[in-house]
Amino acid sequence: MLYATEVLGNFSVTLYRIRETHLSNSMAVSTNYFRIPVLNLAFRNKPTSHITRMTCCCSVEAKSVGVGGDVFSVTSSSKSDVDYLGESTKGDLNLKQEHLQAFGIDSQTTLEGPIEQVARVEAEEAENLLRDLGIPSPSSSRHSPRGIFCSRTLNLRSISAIGYDMDYTLMHYNVMAWEGRAYDYCMENLKNMGYPVDGLAFDPDLVIRGLVIDKESGNLVKADRFGYVKRAMHGTKMLSTRAVSEMYGRELVDLRKESRWEFLNTLFSVSEAVAYMQMVDRLDDGAISAELGPLDYKGLYKAVGRALFRAHVEGQLKSEIMSKPELFVEPDPELPLALLDQKEAGKKILLITNSDYHYTDKMMQHSFNRFLPNDMGWRDLFDIVIVSARKPEFFQMSHPMYEVVTGEGLMRPCFKACTGGLYSGGSAQMVENSLDIHGDEILYVGDHIYTDVSQSKLHLRWRTALICRELEEEYSALIRSRGHRASLIELINQKEVVGDLFNQLRLALQRRTRERPAQTLAATTMGDQELTESMQKLLIVMQRLDEKIAPMLEADGELFNKRWGFLSRAGLWDKSHLMRQIEKYADIYTSRVSNFLHYTPFMYFRSQEQTLAHDAYSQHDSQLDDGDAYSQHDSQLNGNIIDN
Repeated sequence: MLYATEVLGNFSVTLYRIRETHLSNSMAVSTNYFRIPVLNLAFRNKPTSHITRMTCCCSVEAKSVGVGGDVFSVTSSSKSDVDYLGESTKGDLNLKQEHLQAFGIDSQTTLEGPIEQVARVEAEEAENLLRDLGIPSPSSSRHSPRGIFCSRTLNLRSISAIGYDMDYTLMHYNVMAWEGRAYDYCMENLKNMGYPVDGLAFDPDLVIRGLVIDKESGNLVKADRFGYVKRAMHGTKMLSTRAVSEMYGRELVDLRKESRWEFLNTLFSVSEAVAYMQMVDRLDDGAISAELGPLDYKGLYKAVGRALFRAHVEGQLKSEIMSKPELFVEPDPELPLALLDQKEAGKKILLITNSDYHYTDKMMQHSFNRFLPNDMGWRDLFDIVIVSARKPEFFQMSHPMYEVVTGEGLMRPCFKACTGGLYSGGSAQMVENSLDIHGDEILYVGDHIYTDVSQSKLHLRWRTALICRELEEEYSALIRSRGHRASLIELINQKEVVGDLFNQLRLALQRRTRERPAQTLAATTMGDQELTESMQKLLIVMQRLDEKIAPMLEADGELFNKRWGFLSRAGLWDKSHLMRQIEKYADIYTSRVSNFLHYTPFMYFRSQEQTLAHDAYSQHDSQLDDGDAYSQHDSQLNGNIIDN
């Protein structure tokens, strides 16, 4: 019931007494109070009783919004426009003018005073209310390992359908268990083919996502955003900085050259890369029998690929996982609820996976059903389910579509998907036509940069989200390494200052040998001995600094991975090739789908300022505290980049 009204400046803040009610309509004993800021629909000159009546009326009517009340309207697709950032306003909630006019209110004059002042007060009230309700603000949510990070501005309100991949997206596998078993089956197949695999064991720390296999050299490399190789490993042995420079000084990683470079797009790549690098060692040691034919590194890669492919095709691996999913799947109770929020907000929810029907049904039942309310099943969440989708071809061309009509997986041909249907094959174009939703009205969420994210973006202009579970560990490692990085940067800055002076003195000495005056009068009159001794001292300082800086640079990122450093970085200052791909193709990225639960289905994700080489860093950095400096997954990771 309405308790009281107090007028604060240009706003009415209504105090409500909230009584908890049971389904039996009995009143609860406890009474809670909280402050709700509402628009001051009354003018100052009107009596207080009118202010109270107007505020109460709007508050009561607002309850009917969810069932089509008279207060608000949702922008229709036929009237959609773009906002000042170029994002569609489709799906935005608007006040109905006729509702205001019924009370003789002009929406243009309702808010008294400059909008800057009004907004400042309203923002403060909103922050207070969020805090009182125990709801974290979106800004605080993204300043965490579970945040959603934005590369390209995305208005979720304008999204009509959200499609999801399944493996490593809607469900996360225990990497040691899943990839370990894939590795075991791969090695067993290699052994049956005659390859020496005795004594080898799965080592998930050997590789990370985003590395690139050089199939011509038997190397695994980490490249920066420009394609320059920064670290490399031959077999299982890391190469020195000098060896990397000699081997790749004139080479750039170009992912378009698929015959040479193989990008590790997903966690599914871990088992294959580990097996290949270990077999490179065996090839170098001469342990592979000549009876298998003359093998080079590229031929060896094909052999490992065939062995792993057999493990998947023959069904041994998935049969084992289906029999004991609890050993391989890490449950996420929040995930089904995040999708339920999106569905109830009016989004069409789609599942588009390359996995077959039986595997999909088994794994989704295990991961979803126990966490859904009111005896819902996982199928109730999705408007359309497509299995055996054959991505990336699903996004590139048209394939026949079949409807799965029985629990045993029997199918019949069809040409259009219907709400609630379960299908096999087909194409993204069929999905668009069936839903009458196209292009940037669809958001697709997956873990594979190429199969899921880049292809849906390039061919259909769908909006995209990348799931990268390692971000949680990386974010935490970045925070823990702040002290190390601060010390390292301080040493580098000191060397830069010392080096600037050394270079100026070196130039003065160079001019003196040519009998020309130095840059300044003081430098010109400086004695020969003083000039030489100063340069000698500065040179020793720089050399000592190098001895300190070099191992610290090598250790940067070891809190994430001792061999390869951070996932998103290639060296202290630059982004990795993986980060380049993420920023180019993924509008948003996060560690898990359930992170959407910490936001709302109406969230407006706005990309951060992109720093440029000629920006005033000193002024910018002075305004950042430690928390801001590492917000948005470290603001230095959000620059726009150009792909090959």
